Amino acid sequence: MSEECTHDCSTCGSSCEHVDAKDLIAPLNRDSTIKHVYAVMSGKGGVGKSSVTACLAAAMAKKGFKVGIMDADITGPSIPTAFGVQTRAMGDGESIFPEETPGGIKLISLNLLLENPGDPVIWRGSLLAGVVKQFWTDVCWGELDYLFIDMPPGTGDVPLTVFQSIPVDGILVVTSPQDLVSLIVTKAVRMADMMKKPILGLIENYSYFQCPGCGQKHSIFGQSKLEAVAAGLGLKVLAQLPIDPALAQAMDQGGIERLEKNYLDGVAEVLS
Repeated sequence: MSEECTHDCSTCGSSCEHVDAKDLIAPLNRDSTIKHVYAVMSGKGGVGKSSVTACLAAAMAKKGFKVGIMDADITGPSIPTAFGVQTRAMGDGESIFPEETPGGIKLISLNLLLENPGDPVIWRGSLLAGVVKQFWTDVCWGELDYLFIDMPPGTGDVPLTVFQSIPVDGILVVTSPQDLVSLIVTKAVRMADMMKKPILGLIENYSYFQCPGCGQKHSIFGQSKLEAVAAGLGLKVLAQLPIDPALAQAMDQGGIERLEKNYLDGVAEVLS
């Protein structure tokens, strides 16, 4: 549903025909330079979007690039845990300084700013969106080749703010092999189209489980329909990731950079 234009541009989105989308972009922190910005998005929660973001960032860092992650999932941040980062991010009154992982990846997350990371964030959408915008304007990222934004699920206030305020170069859509995949992916694709942001491709998580004994693949969540969905939308399938207990353990124990097998090395090759 669209609303009638009031010609009050402070209330409009980038899809409004009277607004130049460039006018809504927030200024990057003055001491930062970022070459490429990619958003990792999903139409629903629980598809492993944060693990995809973490693995992709780790793969790019191992290739020698300067990488950062903005954890835009304000109410459910998990990126610091994936990398074992527990120290609080500090500032100097003008800028906030991101924390770094053992592999040199720069991170910012609300959990790195809270006195107690276990405290819930009970905020309305406008406050959540405002924090994400400050992650762009107030965080001193320094020089980065790639910034990955771990988005919250859905198409609400925070994704809208990211696409309006940050010059996102492309979107990676994460999904799973369930019957709802077509509807979920279509919603994400349509939002990207409305925001005039290109989708680089689809990444399916939990595609199969491969038995360590016999090597046979089992479709735990049902047979994937991703290829057909992608073809119907004119999109590429970048990767189909297995259910791997080693990956889950690495995410829980902060060892994502020490994971022996990174299933997103191929996607890193595509992006680099």
